[in-house]
Amino acid sequence: MFTGIVEETGKVVGIKPTDKSIQLTVRARLSGRGTKLGASVAINGCCLTVVKATTRGRFRDLRFDLLMETWNRTNLKSVQVGSEVNLERPMAASGEFGGHFVTGHIDGTGKITRWERSGQDHVLDISAAPEVMKYLVFKGSIAVDGISLTVADVLPKRKGFRIWIIPHTFDITALHARQVGDEVNLEADILGKYVEQFLAGKRR
Repeated sequence: MFTGIVEETGKVVGIKPTDKSIQLTVRARLSGRGTKLGASVAINGCCLTVVKATTRGRFRDLRFDLLMETWNRTNLKSVQVGSEVNLERPMAASGEFGGHFVTGHIDGTGKITRWERSGQDHVLDISAAPEVMKYLVFKGSIAVDGISLTVADVLPKRKGFRIWIIPHTFDITALHARQVGDEVNLEADILGKYVEQFLAGKRR
């Protein structure tokens, strides 16, 4: 379980297709500390398992094996060597719950349609598919590339949504490297999914 509070950005240092998977290697600093084989790390909000960890001075290279389902469903298929990605380790039982419940299971990708500065902040509009939009509500939560954010507005005809990015979030996450037209990973609030399932059972 994650909370959507990104610890740092890492850098992609390797992408290697194999017969069974895509090997993705990310160089981390803070997120690499104490990370062992079999541990989970959220990469752009996608929960992945560490299959190899190599120390590189102050950094650690973490390797992950991605199945084609994960590769095709997320924006990780668009990363290149040198790309910045958001990193978060799972929340410890004694940790601070600073965001919202984030499972690391991506519902789909959205596309940035507006990304510009407004005063000290930035405004970000993202188009999304109906299967994601149905869970979004004004002032509700959404994970964008693993970042816990608040929905500031649901755009007309529910074709997308708007969020405001404060300077701190802009500076410490990979959003500062994003541009209009880029894909972002989206995970809707799991509470909405549970409510939907509960109500569906009530109607049976």
